[in-house]
Amino acid sequence: MLVFGTQMHVVTFIFILLECFMLVFQLAYYLLRPRDPSRIWYLILLSLMLFYNITGGLFPDPQIRLAVPIQEMIAYGSGFLMASYFPFYFYKAFNLNSLRWHALYGVPLFLWLPYVIFFVLAYSINGNLPVDIKLGMVAPLIYALVLLVVIFRAIQHQHRTKRSSHVYLEEIVTYCAISPWASLAVFGVVEQNQLVEVLCTNSGIVMITVLFIWTSIRKERQNYARNVETGNYGFRSGAFNENVKTYRLTNREIQIILLLRRGLTYRQISEDLFISGKTVDNHVQNIYEKTQVKNKLSLFHKLQI
Repeated sequence: MLVFGTQMHVVTFIFILLECFMLVFQLAYYLLRPRDPSRIWYLILLSLMLFYNITGGLFPDPQIRLAVPIQEMIAYGSGFLMASYFPFYFYKAFNLNSLRWHALYGVPLFLWLPYVIFFVLAYSINGNLPVDIKLGMVAPLIYALVLLVVIFRAIQHQHRTKRSSHVYLEEIVTYCAISPWASLAVFGVVEQNQLVEVLCTNSGIVMITVLFIWTSIRKERQNYARNVETGNYGFRSGAFNENVKTYRLTNREIQIILLLRRGLTYRQISEDLFISGKTVDNHVQNIYEKTQVKNKLSLFHKLQI
């Protein structure tokens, strides 16, 4: 069943409406709380999925006032763009540092380079899309499967400690969210009807949305509980407040000091404050320089907390 006299299936249209709603809602939430970079990565992912659904649902269509070869390039390009962003999203949003090389170098080399060579240059010259698909999808398909294994291992490595029921569940949900990513490469080779393709590819974004909301709620609850506990233990004493003014510590530096006082590691602080581990380390070094101490114990003693 198609909509509005186009080639777009009604299910694709429904997913587009849902993703538009999620995009507006998440964007509004981010504007209220702009210090959440993980939400930016999610908004980009959602925008790319929306673009992929629109182009995949509408193109190619001779009735559209755009050359069919250009429509084909855009449609396949949106798929490559979506597939390329997945590794970067998990590298940034989930702090999977082992994906850094793939996100920054592997994806351009094994996904974007074949696209440019076969789907843009070769297709522009020979106009034979079926042949270009067979040649151009060899490297991306193999790399997609390799990268899928790499991402699975990165997730497994991240959850190697503090195993619990909620950690196992989060890991399983993450696997389910990533698995449909490989279908983007498969559908580039194997022609399927639009309904099958849209259901497979959009199932991943649904699982990622569930995972993102779940993770956000858990972090908010942890932050709330930690703030309450911090207040109960009186870390923000009068002496402490005077000392932070004396040493001209910023609000972010005060946050990090209080979290260090609670016994959190740099990695846990980076997850709570949605900043990188390197940024946390830089803040701590600045704190040490301002207060002229060399370790946490000396810092706590000097600030009287």
